[in-house]
Amino acid sequence: MFVKARADAPEDDLSLIKRVVARDESALAALYDRHSGIVYSLLRRIVRDEPIAEDILQDVFFHFWHIASSFDPERGVLRSWLLTIARNRAISHLRKRSERDFSEIDCNAVSSCLPQDTVAAQNELVSRVREILAQIPQEQRDLFELAYFDGMTHAEIAERTGQPLGTVKTRLRTALTRLRRAYPS
Repeated sequence: MFVKARADAPEDDLSLIKRVVARDESALAALYDRHSGIVYSLLRRIVRDEPIAEDILQDVFFHFWHIASSFDPERGVLRSWLLTIARNRAISHLRKRSERDFSEIDCNAVSSCLPQDTVAAQNELVSRVREILAQIPQEQRDLFELAYFDGMTHAEIAERTGQPLGTVKTRLRTALTRLRRAYPS
């Protein structure tokens, strides 16, 4: 039996996304009205600062405006996708804040407490790890950076890259093995 949609029924997310891809600002506003509450709630829980949560919320929807065409409904629902973007943006914000807090420490005072040979050894280690990472295939290096520099879980990496979870795990394990072989402890 065919059921005709009511004229006052709200438009579904997929239709609105198609309109956003076509640069319809009213469709973006409708999606914002529909999903911003839950996204904002998540952001407030993560950053624990209302103005920052509001800024990140705006950034999430601004980012969505630019990447809406990459949304794949077969991989999940829009709400989950927006929440993932928001979570990643909030975590990035917290990391940047931590780096800024760290950079305010007087690094000269800290490094002067260490023997010069220790500082030199640390610099050499960092340089060697960078060289080794440059030799790893790009697909493994990208996954490695998401896991170890961006702090993403294997499942999050699989979701973001569209690769099967097993493939992500195998490539990360291979990259780590190459690093260990190239620079034994």
